[in-house]
Amino acid sequence: MFKTLRNAWKIPDLRKRLIYTFMMLLVIRLGAHIPVPGVNASAIKNLLKQQGGALGLFDMISGGALQNMTIFAMGIVPYINASIILQLLQIAIPKLEEMAKEGEEGRKTIAKYTRYLTIVLAAIQAWGFTFAMRNQNVLINPNLWSWIVAILSFVAGTAFMMWIGEQITEKGIGNGTSLIIFVNIVSRLPVGVNVLLSYKNYVVTALLLVVFVIMIAFVVLVQQGERRIAVQYAKRTSGRKVYGGQSTHIPVKVNLAGVIPIIFAMSLLQFPEMVTNFFVANPTGVWGKILVWLRWTHPFGAVLYALLILFFTFFYSTITFNPIEIANNMKKNGGFIPGIRPGKPTADYLTKVVNQITLVGAIFLAIIALMPVALQAIFKMNVSFGGTSLLIVVGVALDTVKQMEAQMLMRHYKGFLS
Repeated sequence: MFKTLRNAWKIPDLRKRLIYTFMMLLVIRLGAHIPVPGVNASAIKNLLKQQGGALGLFDMISGGALQNMTIFAMGIVPYINASIILQLLQIAIPKLEEMAKEGEEGRKTIAKYTRYLTIVLAAIQAWGFTFAMRNQNVLINPNLWSWIVAILSFVAGTAFMMWIGEQITEKGIGNGTSLIIFVNIVSRLPVGVNVLLSYKNYVVTALLLVVFVIMIAFVVLVQQGERRIAVQYAKRTSGRKVYGGQSTHIPVKVNLAGVIPIIFAMSLLQFPEMVTNFFVANPTGVWGKILVWLRWTHPFGAVLYALLILFFTFFYSTITFNPIEIANNMKKNGGFIPGIRPGKPTADYLTKVVNQITLVGAIFLAIIALMPVALQAIFKMNVSFGGTSLLIVVGVALDTVKQMEAQMLMRHYKGFLS
C-alpha cells in the first residue's frame, strides 16, 4: 500500500488528485468539530455510553460527530440509504432499470434523484432524531426555533458531505463516500487505543491486539477471495474475420454484499428501541425486558443478529447478481460454461455456485460482526474496535489501492504508446 502511494506521488496528475483528496478529507474532519447551536452534546454522550448499538454505529461512521452534536452528526448515512433505495427500486420499477442502462445520461439522472432523496431522508432523520431525543434534553432551549436551527444544520451538513464525496470521486482518488466513512472511522482509532491501554491487565491487552491482527488478516483474505467460473466463447466467422474462441471467467466475490447486511441487521434490531425512545425515555416492564433481549449484547439478540445478517446477505446478493441475465447474455454472445448447457442449465448452475459462495460470505460477516461481543463477554473489557468498522476500513483501503494501481497502469500504457 505504501509503495503504491509512493509511486502514485511521483506522477504529477495523480499527485494533484491525492492532494485534492487529502484536502477534502481534512475539511470533513474540521466540520466534525463545528457544534450545532443550542444543542446539549453531553446528553448524547451519556446516551451512547448507556446504549450504543445502532447509535454507536452511526457515531462511528460520523467520526464522533454524533456524540459531539456537530453539523456532520447525521454523517453520510442518508446518502448511502438513498443510493441503496434507488438501487432496489431499479428492480421494481422498469423505467428506472431502463434509465440505468442508458449509459452516462441515465446515470446522471439517477444521481440527481439520489441527491433529492438524500435531502428528504436527511430531513426525516434529523427531525426524528431531535424528536426522539427530546426526553434526553438534547436541546438546551426546546422551542420551535431551536428545532428548526438544529434540523437545518444537520441537513446542510449531510448535503455538504454528499457534495464533497462526489467531488472526491470525480477529481480525487477512490470512491468519495467510502473514503469519508474511512477517515471518520480511522479518526476514532486513537480513542480506541487509549481505552485499550487504560486497562492494567497487559496480558489481556496484548492478546486482544493479537486477535485484532488476526481479524485484519481474515478480513483481507475473505475480501480478496473470489470464485472464478470459467467461460468459453465459440468461434464465429464474419466475412474474413474470426470472432470469439477465447476463454475468460466470471468472478464471484466471497463477500458479494459487503458491509450492507451488517448495517441493515443492526438497524432492524435496534429499530424497536429507537421508536420506543420517541415516547418513553427508560421503558420498564415486559416491553423493557424485550428491548433488553433484542440488544446484540444479549445472547438472544446476538443469535437474532446473526440470523438477520445471513438473511440480508442472501437478499442483497440475489439483487446484485442476476444469474438469469448473465446466462442470457452469455448465450447471445456464444459463450458457455464448459460442461454446462447454455440457457436455463447455466442459470441454475450459476445460482447454485452463488448460493454456496454467499453462505460462506454470510458466515464470515456474522463472525466479524459478533467478534467484539464475544471478546467483551470473555475478557469483561470494553472492546472499542468493531467488526463492522474493521470491515469498512480494510475494504475501502484495498479498493483505493486497486484504483491507484489502475490509474498508474493506464498512464504507463499511455506513455508507452506515445
